[in-house]
Amino acid sequence: MPVDSDNDLERQISEWRAYMDRRRELHHTDGDELEDHLRSRITELTEAGLQTDEAFLIAVKRMGSLDELSREFAREHSERLWKQLVLTGEPDAPTAARSRRELLVMVLCAAVAAVAIKVPALFGLDLNGDDDSGFYASNISLFALPALAAYFAWQRQVSARVIGVLALLFVLGAVGANAYQLDDDSQSIALTAIHLPIALWLVVGVAYVGGDWRSGRRRMDFIRFSGEWFIYFVLIGLGGGVLTAFTVGTFNAIGLNAEEFVQSWLLPCGAMASVIVAAWLVEAKQSVIENMAPVLTRVFTPLFAATLLAFVVAIVWTSNGIDVERDALILFDLLLVVVLGLLLYGISARDLTARPGLFDRLQLTLVVIALIIDAMVLVAITARITEFGFSPNKSAALGENIILLTNLAWSAWLFLGFVRGRMPFARLEQWQTGYVIVYAAWAWIVVFAFPLAFDFA
Repeated sequence: MPVDSDNDLERQISEWRAYMDRRRELHHTDGDELEDHLRSRITELTEAGLQTDEAFLIAVKRMGSLDELSREFAREHSERLWKQLVLTGEPDAPTAARSRRELLVMVLCAAVAAVAIKVPALFGLDLNGDDDSGFYASNISLFALPALAAYFAWQRQVSARVIGVLALLFVLGAVGANAYQLDDDSQSIALTAIHLPIALWLVVGVAYVGGDWRSGRRRMDFIRFSGEWFIYFVLIGLGGGVLTAFTVGTFNAIGLNAEEFVQSWLLPCGAMASVIVAAWLVEAKQSVIENMAPVLTRVFTPLFAATLLAFVVAIVWTSNGIDVERDALILFDLLLVVVLGLLLYGISARDLTARPGLFDRLQLTLVVIALIIDAMVLVAITARITEFGFSPNKSAALGENIILLTNLAWSAWLFLGFVRGRMPFARLEQWQTGYVIVYAAWAWIVVFAFPLAFDFA
């Protein structure tokens, strides 16, 4: 067998295996067994006189228990030959039945999330009232995310032990949001409103990966899902805005005021239900069309790199320092989070065996520029704290920027090693998926420790 054929076969098997490893139906040990089975079939077919590419395609097609997975693999790798050999016939009855069950469970979980946000009103807490705004800000993530975790727990058929852990973490989140008696103008309310959703979203991640949180590949799957979910959620929100405008306009045309219904029911209930619906849409279209988050990453990485470079040049040219007022801190933190997202979704869609290219060097440039900006922000925050002392907001910003600085610095070092050919790209992926734990730990610290540390300020 020629060397080129061997290399091409290994590339195809590697691609097939990477796809199977991303499937929630299969554990890693199952993948090993299936790969051995696939290689045996390919060997038999090549010994019978077939070319390696033909043997590979036919061997995959004959994996009887994986017909549906093979069909989805063919959709993801949409070359004409794949479609001809694999996309034959409609999904079987069990697959169609499971899809219907998933739809029904999704609708039930979405309904639970929609109803949950109205439950506090039964106890006199007005969603639109200024007096109760702090309660809803602190608890907003507790209305929809438990239902989303329940949906994934059912879908992944997680064990009772994992369900117990999930329930305990959500109860812990509810305690963190409500145990402290905070004034409406307390900075801790805003910090809880920002950090508790992050902490509980990663709890949802435990359900998404079926409790297998130790697996770096499973964590990367959840990162991919999060990006796709955000895009779908925004699209649903835009559609909801159009629906709201039409609802108000049409009812006004016949002399009825629908604003109260929109504010009290349509918007809050629709937003909570959309959290579940967006997740279901991501799962329903998984592997059928190209993921959107990596595509957007390719578009926006050069734009953000150019913008941030211009920003750094402007600072050097004008000698102006960075403003570290509250709004500016939020803006810079969001900017660094966007850069981190571009890095993550660039990693998630990359072939780990491919050689470094132009886009890799562009991402390295973006990370280095973000690292410089983060260092500038840290210097400004430190100077502000030295002059005026610690506050909850400045302390949270300081900690978050240190965490981001550490991530970006080591990512830049790993990226540089990869671009120079001194280390594999997989090291960078492992670093990013492992660092998720640091973000989760910091979010829980802010929720529970900051109100006590700053005397409920």
